[in-house]
Amino acid sequence: MGPNIGLRQSMQLRQQLVMTQRLQQALKLLQVPTLELEQILRTELQGNPLLEEVEPEEELEEETRLDNEVSELEETGRDQEREPQDENRDWGDSWDEGFRGVSNEIGYEEEDELERPQKYVPSGQEALADQLQLAVPEGLERRIGEYIIGCLNGDGMLACPVAEIAAYFEVDEAAVEAVLRIIQGFDPPGVAARDLQECLLLQLEAKGLEESDEAHVIRHHFESLKNRKFGDIAREMKITPHEVQDIAKRIGELDPRPGMAAESEGARVIVPDLEVVRVDEGSDEYVVYLNDGNLPQLRVSQAYEQSGVSSEDTVKFIDEKRRHAEWVIKTIEQRRRTMIKVMEAIVEEQRDFFEKGAIALKPLTLQQVASKIGMHESTVSRVTRQKYVQTPRGVFPLKFFFSAGLDSRSGVEVAAKAVKIMIQEIIEKENPAKPLSDKKIVDMLQERGLQIARRTVAKYREQMGILSARMRKQF
Repeated sequence: MGPNIGLRQSMQLRQQLVMTQRLQQALKLLQVPTLELEQILRTELQGNPLLEEVEPEEELEEETRLDNEVSELEETGRDQEREPQDENRDWGDSWDEGFRGVSNEIGYEEEDELERPQKYVPSGQEALADQLQLAVPEGLERRIGEYIIGCLNGDGMLACPVAEIAAYFEVDEAAVEAVLRIIQGFDPPGVAARDLQECLLLQLEAKGLEESDEAHVIRHHFESLKNRKFGDIAREMKITPHEVQDIAKRIGELDPRPGMAAESEGARVIVPDLEVVRVDEGSDEYVVYLNDGNLPQLRVSQAYEQSGVSSEDTVKFIDEKRRHAEWVIKTIEQRRRTMIKVMEAIVEEQRDFFEKGAIALKPLTLQQVASKIGMHESTVSRVTRQKYVQTPRGVFPLKFFFSAGLDSRSGVEVAAKAVKIMIQEIIEKENPAKPLSDKKIVDMLQERGLQIARRTVAKYREQMGILSARMRKQF
């Protein structure tokens, strides 16, 4: 008997968590950094006539008015009318109102030019295209050049074979090679190389060092150079291993990824979202502030309520915009409270860091902080994403304070970041002529009471970009 294939209808009851678009937008506000939030709010100001910015002098008057109201409430014993439950409200709750999608693009007046958070800088490919227009006339050669530039990867290397480009334009490979050679003379030096070896040689050529010892080593001993077999190179060149090491050091000053510099849009200025300040010199108490001074202070405009409009559509429009404006203000305030609560919990858990530095970091997870402040782990994750904090010991991403732990003989776990710092300090103090093996580093850490495996040391060393003992050896 064959299978019974057909369409059927059935009913079933199940529970499912559905995140509305409004809730998704609210959670997005929680995770965006302060600079991006400022752009979003200014876009909201432009699109919602019921939302207005409080001027500084008005803000001072408003604060004075609120202080007076609070004093009156305290005197009359009506503190219960306030809503303390909002302090512990989780972002996992839903809101009655939503947040419409907005663009991060904002307009700046001419006098605001200096306040732009970032300045546009052409991409690496755009800069090369500009140089191509000056170096190659219009026609087939320029089209080949544009194709070559389009084939460059993020490192500035040519990711497409010359033969493939030649086949696409139905020309000889020599024609493509000629155009490629022109582009390889553009800035930055080393761009459009087909491999690392050619990239380094192009940079030496740009410096007039195409016949130098560095160029000789790259041309004839590149594999030995990568494996730091300085003895083999020294015997062939009839020089000492120490001299080869000096040559390798000069080669190491070249840029293996010229495209990264070309693609860069300039140094990004980090604006801390939070600030941790010591109360008094010598005190062990710290206060957390939200660095939101540049955010516009918002309020609901009363102008339309006093306009006396009677049209049903107009009243409906105003009512909708008012509810949305109230929701925006409420959401921003909830974001502020949540961020401060999370950072205060981090400060409390990592107090030794503020006193002794990164070496004193403790193991900490998102779940620990979430349990401490009574919120969901995903809420803490959103707060710490793309956020930075200014501390007495410098600026750090919030993710820096979270780390797995390693056991110690004392029974107290040690943060993985602290272990990495220990490994780095041990290697910095080693004898360069006799670098320490991973096994030796394990022994030294175990003497400090840490229980750690050799493969863990190797993993941490590689994560920090530190070479193996054989590769660190100096003559």
